[in-house]
Amino acid sequence: MALNFMDLLGSMVQGTMASSPAASARMSNAGNGIQDLLGSLMGAGQSVTQRVGGDNLAAGGIGALLGTLMGGSRSTTANALGGGMMGLLGMMAYKALTNSNAKSAAPAQSQAQVPAYVQPTPQQQATDAEIILTAMIDAAKADGQVDADELNKIMSNLKSLGAGQEGVNYVIQKLQGPMETAKIVAAVKGRPELAAQVYSASLMAIEVDTDAEKKYLDKLAKAMGLNSNVIQNIEYLTSAQNKDFVC
Repeated sequence: MALNFMDLLGSMVQGTMASSPAASARMSNAGNGIQDLLGSLMGAGQSVTQRVGGDNLAAGGIGALLGTLMGGSRSTTANALGGGMMGLLGMMAYKALTNSNAKSAAPAQSQAQVPAYVQPTPQQQATDAEIILTAMIDAAKADGQVDADELNKIMSNLKSLGAGQEGVNYVIQKLQGPMETAKIVAAVKGRPELAAQVYSASLMAIEVDTDAEKKYLDKLAKAMGLNSNVIQNIEYLTSAQNKDFVC
């Protein structure tokens, strides 16, 4: 049976929220900003569905994820949390990219345009979820300090959150394997919105408190072609001051 990457992503997100206060805070801050964005889009009469797939984000669990981030129950299913995480990342990418375009008139940065929203197929959603999961795992091991105790803790957390043995084995294998930056960069080629999602997920997966982690994030962003405005927007959106961010 093929792995359900949406379920596995949901378990990974829930485990990250439970084990890393800093990472959980970044997700919560981003959630606050996204709530404001949803309100502004609706107020302006724009179609969220056309821009970033609003109906599917809601169906996928963005409401459940935001509720969890804002202090609600953590009994939400892994699939709903996985779908909600993808929705949150999609909205973050929309906000970061459109605000970057508004600020920048440099031709060299035109690659950061937001394309017209195209309804992803279930296969595309699963593929994107796998890339996001890979990015979060790479970020977790960027400082090279995933030891046996940490692996056991991660395994225990994932199992307690309902991840099957196949999913747990997948994550542990990835954590023990080589970095997959090249795979991530290839997957986001020509898709600036996915590149922004990857950077956002990587940022939210760790505390970013070592030079190795900072250098990894810088290298990843550069390799994916994200310009400085997009990076700053994402970092600002996940900061405590995101309520002052104006799209």
